[in-house]
Amino acid sequence: MKIYNTFLEKYLLPIGDFFLGSCYMKELQKWRKICQLSEQEIQSLGDANLRNILDYSIKSIPFYSNLGIISHSDLKKYISQFPIMTKKDIKENLDTLLVSDNKGLIAVSSSGSSGIQGTVYINKREQSISRAIQTLWWEWSGYYVGKKILQTGLVLKRGFVKKMKDIVFRVKYTSAFTSSEQEIIRILAPLKNKCGWFLGGYPSSLNIFANITKKKNIQICFDNAVCWGDKLFDHYKKNVKEAFGCDIYETYGCSEGFMVAAKKDLDYFYIMSPHTYIEIIDKKGNSVEDGQMGYVLLTRLDGYSMPLIRYYVGDMAIKLPKEKYPEKREMKFPLLEKVMGRDSDIMYTQSGKYLTVHFFSGILTHIPEIIQFKVVQYTLNTIEIWYVPSKNFSLDVLSEVEKIIHNHLQESFPIIWKKVNSIAPSPSGKPQLTESHLNINF
Repeated sequence: MKIYNTFLEKYLLPIGDFFLGSCYMKELQKWRKICQLSEQEIQSLGDANLRNILDYSIKSIPFYSNLGIISHSDLKKYISQFPIMTKKDIKENLDTLLVSDNKGLIAVSSSGSSGIQGTVYINKREQSISRAIQTLWWEWSGYYVGKKILQTGLVLKRGFVKKMKDIVFRVKYTSAFTSSEQEIIRILAPLKNKCGWFLGGYPSSLNIFANITKKKNIQICFDNAVCWGDKLFDHYKKNVKEAFGCDIYETYGCSEGFMVAAKKDLDYFYIMSPHTYIEIIDKKGNSVEDGQMGYVLLTRLDGYSMPLIRYYVGDMAIKLPKEKYPEKREMKFPLLEKVMGRDSDIMYTQSGKYLTVHFFSGILTHIPEIIQFKVVQYTLNTIEIWYVPSKNFSLDVLSEVEKIIHNHLQESFPIIWKKVNSIAPSPSGKPQLTESHLNINF
């Protein structure tokens, strides 16, 4: 109902911004215009924003002003003087990373799935920017403000403000990972044979909803779906399409306020370069060529309350080489080819080959004799695969899977199989299919 959308955008949300001291609608309108800029205009805006945040940080933030960093005309050389910051570094230097006048700042924390919970501080404008970009991404997939949406998430206790937001935005909110089959059926029941609904949440949770919908033959459809915070596998896409008759659009950000990239008309991610500067580096801290996988460093270009520069989030990704950019694309943002997952999701062989979570899921999810699995690596010499067998399981299956893995890699190495009754999710509640205990030091 676009009438309600018009009412929200023209009246209710601007009034809400006024009383809350936020600027959500202003930022959403600004970013809609940025999407229409030329490639050169987007590049110039990103460069200007990067220079401004670097200049500000060495002048006004104690942590950076004490490092003796000198401004440079070459932005890559300029930012390379800044240290790589981990969650541990930020935790230990929190007081010197904040702006001097830090009253009224909002604490934002990550899920802690990496082992360390990251907490950063932002003001209301910076919070509004993140929320506006997220809404923009949802719009790319067919959503509009006020469209009815079934959303899965990790926030189990919805306080008064969030409940009011759910009512205004017409959100039906449910837990991403703690719902039983009966609970999911109960949640979906009112949506049977209804039109105009949108779906959003963690890919793994949406896949669970899709599996139960197919299993119980529930007749339900969504206009489209958008996902965040987890890995989107091909079989998840297939399940969502079969169960709900809609496409699912992938986004990439992190809880600390970075809205990094999202998909729209391409199979690649549009990088929000005026908001986030992204570097891809190797283990030695050197930039890798576009098209090569490396470790992700993020710099938020509009976060002045607590500048996050060269923030190591623990992800691995690949930038798309310029010569491979599609001629026909709707927007002129730079492109990210793939997000491979967390560094703790990547396995390595002794020869230096890497095995992503998608490598294992592409093989093991097609083995009906294995209900659930998890791949664990402690040394380069071997990997462990924990598995929950089905009723029709036989040990011959393991030999066949080993053969498939070795043939794909063109390399043999020991695989230790461990039969288990169940596999627990990560501390955040998300499923974790791969877990590396190899140390990565820059």
